[in-house]
Amino acid sequence: MRKMTQRTVAVVNLGLLERNIKNIRKRLNDGVEIMAVLKGDGYGHGEKGIYPTLKKCGVERYAVAVWEEGASLREAGAVEPILLLGDTCDGQLENVIKYNLTPTIFSLDTAEKLNLLAKWSGVIQPINIKIDTGMSRIGFPADSSSVEQILKINSMENLKITGAFTHFSRADENDGISATEQLNLYLDMVEKLEKAGISIPCKHVANSPAILLRPETQLDAVRAGDIIYGLCPIDENDWEKEDLHQIISWYTYVVMVKEVPKGTEVGYGGTFVTKRTTKIATIPVGFADGYSRRLSNIGKVMINGREAPIIGRICMDQFMVDVTDIYGVERGDTVTLLDEKLSVLWMADLLNTNVDEIVCGISKRVPRIYE
Repeated sequence: MRKMTQRTVAVVNLGLLERNIKNIRKRLNDGVEIMAVLKGDGYGHGEKGIYPTLKKCGVERYAVAVWEEGASLREAGAVEPILLLGDTCDGQLENVIKYNLTPTIFSLDTAEKLNLLAKWSGVIQPINIKIDTGMSRIGFPADSSSVEQILKINSMENLKITGAFTHFSRADENDGISATEQLNLYLDMVEKLEKAGISIPCKHVANSPAILLRPETQLDAVRAGDIIYGLCPIDENDWEKEDLHQIISWYTYVVMVKEVPKGTEVGYGGTFVTKRTTKIATIPVGFADGYSRRLSNIGKVMINGREAPIIGRICMDQFMVDVTDIYGVERGDTVTLLDEKLSVLWMADLLNTNVDEIVCGISKRVPRIYE
């Protein structure tokens, strides 16, 4: 049992992270690179804290969502290519150049502005072209109408296309029909570009579910997000066979234990009323820490190896649990909020959301510890 010396901590297991990377590597064909996706501050795990382990494991490329995340990764010592998966607004394009980041380009207008900035800075700026094959998000349409625009971008003196990619919308589906259609659209578009004289050094389409289910999508690199962190991106029954492990746990402690009579209201709004003489433990974590208010009256924690149900509404900084049936609970006892048993997947299912929302929601005021 972890001895708590802080109000709350999220513990990231670097040994399991390394194990997950090795598992992913075994699935890949020779020469296929891993692009570790660290957006959302490493899916809430802390990109600076996990980068040294990823580097140790030989990860060749990285991807984040926004330039600030890329800058943070550079400050952590990263020298590898860092792709920005999302948009960079015009007023911040200079930061792409400053931190040697690779932006995603999906419009001629942005390319022209970036080319001008790169010329003023005296650099050749790497870029990736985004192709929309069915996500209906950002990206050039996957048809001949886009070739002329991408040709113009390719001719810009201070831009260099280093890759082109698309994003699967339904790669987690076992029949693979949608992913196959998107892959074929992407490959057809790349063929058109290459016939027009545009070189695409790094072709990448596979995300986490595709890495697990669609080996034909590997191409030059794969973008590994969820599976690095041991977060389930596919059918839960299939996930159990994959030998990929959740690397984050979350702990706090018991602040106070009190006994109240039957009929006592608990928390804001009195949404829970005790049905018996009840021992209540107060926990010093709340929705400001990223512990969802939607867990009120349905969630549970672990204390002394036993389940303790949440009673009443979760507050900004505290919540209450019923410990009547757990012997000897007292102030200072460790409380488990998340671990392999009370998993991220369990909580996501309980809240009818996905695993990413759970881990990305853990607040910055919860310290990350790396072990």
